[in-house]
Amino acid sequence: MPNIILPINERVSTVIRQLAAFLPKRNVEAYLVGGYIRDSLLGRSTQDIDIAVSGNAITLAQEAAQHLDGKFVLLNHTDGVARVILSELHLDFSTIQGTIAEDLAKRDFTINAMAVSFSGIENNPAIIDPNNGENDIRLKTTRAISDDVFRQDPLRLLRAIRHVTELGFDIDRKTRKLIERDAHLVAEVAGERACNELCAIIATKQAYSALRLMDGMGLLSPLLPELADCKGIEQPKEHKWDVFDHSIETVATVDQLFADLEAGRNGLAEIPWTNELALHFSEELSSGHLRMTILKIAALLHDIGKPVTKSFQENGRMRFLGHSNAGAQMAKRIMTRLRFSAKEIKIVESIIEQHLRPTQLSSDWEMPTHRAIYRYFRDTEDNAFDILLLSLADHHAAKGHLLDSDHWAHHIQLIKYVIQKHYKESSVVKPPKLIDGNDLIKLGVKPGPKMGAILEAIREAQAAGEIADTEDAINLAKRLFN
Repeated sequence: MPNIILPINERVSTVIRQLAAFLPKRNVEAYLVGGYIRDSLLGRSTQDIDIAVSGNAITLAQEAAQHLDGKFVLLNHTDGVARVILSELHLDFSTIQGTIAEDLAKRDFTINAMAVSFSGIENNPAIIDPNNGENDIRLKTTRAISDDVFRQDPLRLLRAIRHVTELGFDIDRKTRKLIERDAHLVAEVAGERACNELCAIIATKQAYSALRLMDGMGLLSPLLPELADCKGIEQPKEHKWDVFDHSIETVATVDQLFADLEAGRNGLAEIPWTNELALHFSEELSSGHLRMTILKIAALLHDIGKPVTKSFQENGRMRFLGHSNAGAQMAKRIMTRLRFSAKEIKIVESIIEQHLRPTQLSSDWEMPTHRAIYRYFRDTEDNAFDILLLSLADHHAAKGHLLDSDHWAHHIQLIKYVIQKHYKESSVVKPPKLIDGNDLIKLGVKPGPKMGAILEAIREAQAAGEIADTEDAINLAKRLFN
């Protein structure tokens, strides 16, 4: 049996050494357990350290937080689980249930059911592995500890998928059958826990494969029934897939665009990626999820309004009038149910509501006017780039092999044009202020909606190049006021 190796990350090594000196003095048995052991054997760095103790885990966590100058967070008083936060590191303390072997037998998968005693940890003690998890790591297999693991905690259903996407593991045949048997239980998982696991899955580069796997094993429908309602909803002949498959394909295309971004290449859409775009999509939102992850959530849900808005005109033409607004409201309800943050919900709501906007900026294969570009960035605010990227992914994922090269080239040119205007012509996107409310008051305009409308009309005219200075703005204000 191999021995545990302290990580290369010096910060983690230092914390483990400090715990090795601290815990034995409390007269308790203490073990490194779970994902830390797994990741160590895989050579993966980790910021999460799980610690099982024979004493009161909550009390020990409080003492450890004080000893390490960290922040104590109570996670579960009933089960005795607490966390110590040390900057980027999370130390999760739990109370051992019975012996360490009995405790490991109650965990989810064999690859997470290993332990190393803190006693003599710097001498590389052998791994405690009663369930043969080390062999499953070597085989890259996720195997359930028992037949009841998913009934004990349905969140494990999603965690199995996360192991597939994050670790590149397979799920063994028996465990697959258990997941299919208990898939309906995923609907019982608390919203916040389901949200975190779903985002961890979506955040990976294998989001498309993971979603297909979830659907094939019966997990997607109980978790997102509104998305399941899109199955079999046919679209006009210009589309290759029904609404459900198109939604999954859109996530795949967004991932491909992000892969181009990370590689610094133009790639699929030949978009001129900039450092500003890279920073935008790597923004960490209030919940800790990245903006690029939330965009993929929006891509997955962007057409969920189609089933409820599908109609046919007298000539037989299929329409989905209002599906953007309907979908935005449905997405809001879904994300509220899953306990996404208010900011994330607002972002996705805006992206879905506006996802058709880029292709409506101009007609007849022309590039948008400055006025149209100004209005676009005004209305979409911080989500402008997200909507542009989704617009491209939506187009590409609708056509598949039916993609018309001329239409695709025009769409790329349009998105590039809008992005370049944002960076190269700030006077179009955010024209400098020429006059303000005080100037309008001198003209006799009273504060209120009319004043706001006049100021907005001046900004639009300025962005369009129709006025250039304060005198022009005053003259226009007079005409509008009169």
